[in-house]
Amino acid sequence: MEIQKKQFIYRGKSIEELKELEVREFAKYLPSRQKRTVLRNFQVIEEFIKRAKSKIEKGKKMRTHKREIIIVPQMIGMAIQVYNGKNFNPILIEPEMLGHRLGEMSGTRNKVAHSKAGVGATKGSKHKAKK
Repeated sequence: MEIQKKQFIYRGKSIEELKELEVREFAKYLPSRQKRTVLRNFQVIEEFIKRAKSKIEKGKKMRTHKREIIIVPQMIGMAIQVYNGKNFNPILIEPEMLGHRLGEMSGTRNKVAHSKAGVGATKGSKHKAKK
């Protein structure tokens, strides 16, 4: 018996149906904040998609500092490297990321791993021999 993977549906539309829509048409299915951003910056998003596709076809890595771009269906399957302030983090865009920003997928803060205090950091270690 074969187990089928559940088909991803976004607001009642399948991925194939969403990929056929233009960026401005897809904006109708987004929450209000993202819709406003997409409708104001749809030219930037379309230009970004065109640049990304041409770079990926040539076999180059797509790197970007544009963390504010909303993920749209035409980006699904792309491997993009997003800058986090220090490094470029590789991201494979999946259907679950629709409507989110690129910056959300590339965190800017690391988890702090605390270790024991160094010599001189506490009162008890202040007067110990440093040998």
